[in-house]
Amino acid sequence: MSRRHKFVITSILLALGFLGITFLENEDRVSGIVVLSFLSIVFFVWTLRGALGKNATLLSLILPPLFTFGVGLFWFLLPSSFYARLPILLLYGVGVYVIATTANVFCVSIHKKIALARAAKGVSFVLTLFTAFLLYDAVLSLRIGPLLATLLLFSTSFPLMLQGLWVSKITRNIERELFIYSTVFSLLIAEGGLLLYFWPVTVVVGSLFLTVGVYVLLGLGQAKLEGRLFKQTVSEYMLIGVAVFVVMFLFTNWHG
Repeated sequence: MSRRHKFVITSILLALGFLGITFLENEDRVSGIVVLSFLSIVFFVWTLRGALGKNATLLSLILPPLFTFGVGLFWFLLPSSFYARLPILLLYGVGVYVIATTANVFCVSIHKKIALARAAKGVSFVLTLFTAFLLYDAVLSLRIGPLLATLLLFSTSFPLMLQGLWVSKITRNIERELFIYSTVFSLLIAEGGLLLYFWPVTVVVGSLFLTVGVYVLLGLGQAKLEGRLFKQTVSEYMLIGVAVFVVMFLFTNWHG
C-alpha cells in the first residue's frame, strides 16, 4: 500500500471517529476526544512508518493529536445538527490529510532536500496557528483560575512551538536552542493569557490575541533559526502584533 493511500485511510477513519463521538453521552464525549487524539498518533505512526526514526522526526507526531483535540473541543460548541457539523468534519478530514503530507515531507527531508519542503513549512505554520487558536479558545472558555489557565496555556504552547521551530531547520536532533526558544515563547504566551484576566475581552478575541502572539513569536523564531532575521522582517512581525494590540484596546468595552 502506498503512503498516499495510507494518508487517505487515516483521514477518513479519524473523521469517522468524530461521527462516532456524536453517539456518546455528553459526559463521555471528552473521553472520546482524548481516545481519538491518541488514535491519531497510532495512525500517524502507521502512516509514516519507514520515514519516522528514533530522532527529531518524532516531533511530527505532535500536531496530529493537538489538532484532533482542538477540533474535538470546538465540536462541542456546534449545534447538534449534522449539517452544521458537516463542514467541520470535512475540514478535519482535509486537515489530517494535509498534516500527514507535510509530516512525510519533513521526515524525508532529514535524508535529502525536497523541493516541497518550503511549501510544507508554510502549510504547517498555518495549521499550527489554527490548532493554537482552537486550544486557546478551549482553555479560555473554561473560565478557570489564572494560575491553572497560565499553566495550561504554557503546556499547550510549548509542544506547538517546539515542532513549529523544528520544521524551520529539520535536523536529526532537537537542538538546545529549540528548547530555549520554545520555553521562552510559551512563557510569553502564558503571560499574555494572564493579562487577559485583567482585560474585559471575549473568549474569541482573547484567543485571537494569543494566536497572533504565536504568529509573531514563531515567525521571528523561524526567521532567526533560518538566518533571515533582518530588520525588515522584525518590523513586519512587530507591526502586526502592535496593530492587533491597539485594535483590541480601542474596541474593548472597559465600562462593561
